[in-house]
Parts: sequence; structure tokens; C-alpha cells
Amino acid sequence: MTTQKTALYDYHKSLGAKFVPFAGYEMPVQYSSGIVEEHKITRNNAGLFDVSHMGQLLIEGNENLATELEKIIPTDLKKIKLNQSKYSFLMNEQGGIYDDLIITKVEKGFIIILNAACKNNDFEIIKNALGSKFKLTLYKNLSLVALQGPKSSEILEKTINGVSSLKFMNGSKFSYNGKDIYITRSGYTGEDGFEISIPNELVEDFAKKLIVQGAKPIGLGARDTLRLEAGLCLYGHDINESTSPIEANLKWAISKRRREEGGFTGYNKIRSDMNGSLARLRVGVNPTGKIIAREGVKIFSKDNEEIGLVTSGTFGPSVNRSIAMGYVKLNFSKPGTKVLLEVRGKKYEANISALPFYKKNYVR
Repeated sequence: MTTQKTALYDYHKSLGAKFVPFAGYEMPVQYSSGIVEEHKITRNNAGLFDVSHMGQLLIEGNENLATELEKIIPTDLKKIKLNQSKYSFLMNEQGGIYDDLIITKVEKGFIIILNAACKNNDFEIIKNALGSKFKLTLYKNLSLVALQGPKSSEILEKTINGVSSLKFMNGSKFSYNGKDIYITRSGYTGEDGFEISIPNELVEDFAKKLIVQGAKPIGLGARDTLRLEAGLCLYGHDINESTSPIEANLKWAISKRRREEGGFTGYNKIRSDMNGSLARLRVGVNPTGKIIAREGVKIFSKDNEEIGLVTSGTFGPSVNRSIAMGYVKLNFSKPGTKVLLEVRGKKYEANISALPFYKKNYVR
């Protein structure tokens, strides 16, 4: 299969990006300043991310659309307000997660942002679930960029007037060079920020303007360290088709009405997990030394019982220490519980930690 490129590929190249293959795309992993510096820029100023590899799916329909989508997405879509976004999931019959997603109510129906590696499969699942009653469009002519960090509102306002009035997880239609663009106040770094859906032919000009205004280009490397500090899951690593939202510690993302009433794919597993059958839980892990516990590292109790597995791990530049996330047996999930991590055949001390590692700075 040919590796795809986003509309910003040549611009990334001109900025000195180092590329890696990711979800079928050639994506910038870092620029000349390096991952740690890019991470700090986003936390303290503003970073610009190309996330155009992700899927942008528009589902058009009448008032029955919310009812039909609620059969596969466990969010209260009937209560969601116009231009409001929610974090949710596409569920399977076993209560696992086909994908995690952001769903936004718009005038025509709903826009869903899908993970890059899952988007084509998601499209087929949703299409099969909805039948022929609704129109689905998986856009290929739109790019998606994320401006993240405490200076992002100030920078974006200079180019898009009125955008600073948006609240977290809300969006609106704006205009750029005579074309409609859609902006939500959201992102996946733990910082204030925006995600901008914009036609491919305008995105390079738009990105250049933001960089002139003070934003810096940021690659996938820093995106990963930022989201991990914020305790946010990476699909295919921290959550997958065999992970329920309850054991992933994401119960909050299932609306209260839906938890009580059910009526969505996989509800039997969700109800069972909530009613006492939960065997494991996603937790934070703090290694006590300088070791980095990467994905796949086994977690043991202090009595050498194997109790879980690390799913993501790195050095957190903002917290200045090694951090990790993973799953442990429920009776070892309390913050402060002492555990052991097996790294390259040796065991190292660690503590179970509450998430996130870094306090989120969203504008509510």
C-alpha cells in the first residue's frame, strides 16, 4: 500500500521535519528543536500540529439520526447542543472499543473525528449500522490542524476574529479566505487549544500565518508525551477492541442516562463491569527511579505476583520524571500501591498513581 501524505507534507519538509510512517501516512515526528523542546513550547506558548491523517466524517440526517447513532455510541446524543462536542466511543458487541472519537452536533447532523488507523473500518461499521437512511461523507478534501497551548487563543484570534469566545468542547463555523472552516475549542494535549477543519488548498497558507503569529510546528513525538502527561489514551495501545470503557477508567464518557438505560452495542459488558465484575483498571504508574517503562513492560506486586501490563510509557518533560499508564488487577489499583516493573529482565520499584500526571488547562 502506498504511504499517503497530508496537504502539509511539503511545508513540513521545508521546516526540517523528520518523518515516520504512521497509520498509513508519512507524518512529522519532530523538527530540529527536538521532542522535549517541542513539548515545552506547547505547554508554555503554542504548538501547531498536523492531524489531517484523522478521519472527518459527516453524517447528515433528521431527528431520527441521534436515536440510530445511540445504538452504537454510548453518548446522550439527544441532549447534545448544536456545536457541542463530546468524547465517546464506537462500541462492539463484546463491550470493547472499535475506536474512540469526538462527536459534534452541527446543523446538518453530526461530525465525527475518527482515529487515522480506524477511520475506514469505522466508516463501514457506522454505514452498516445506519443503513441507507442517512448520508455519510468521509472527507478527503479537508485538512485538520490543532493549535495547542496557553497562547493559542491569542494567536488564532489574530487570524480568525471571534474564535476566543468559544468554550471548551464547543465549536462554530468561521470564514477564511472566503471559504467556510469549522473550529472547535478542543485538542489532545491537556492544554487550551483549537482544532481547525479547513480545505486542503488553504491549509498551508493558514499554517504559515499561525507560525508568523508565534506558533511553532510540533510533531507526533511531543504529541505523545503531552497526551500521556494529561492521562489521555492512545487508541491501539491504551484502549482497543478488547478493552471496555469501564476498565479503561473512562466511565465518565458514557452519559448517565445511557449507563442506566443501555440500548447500545456492548451494554451487557458495560453493565456487568459497573455491577462488580470488573477485574482490572487503567491506572497511572510512577517508576521511582530513572527507568522508562515502555509499552509491554510487565507489572508485578511487591510479592512478585504478575498483576498487569504497561500500555504507554515515556519521560514527562513537564513533570520531569518517568511516567507510564497501564492495567492492573482491581485490588492493586489504589493510588500509592507499591508495585514492581520488569524492564530488560530486572525489577524496579514503582507506585500506582492517579491520573492525570499533569493538571489540564482547559478553558471551560
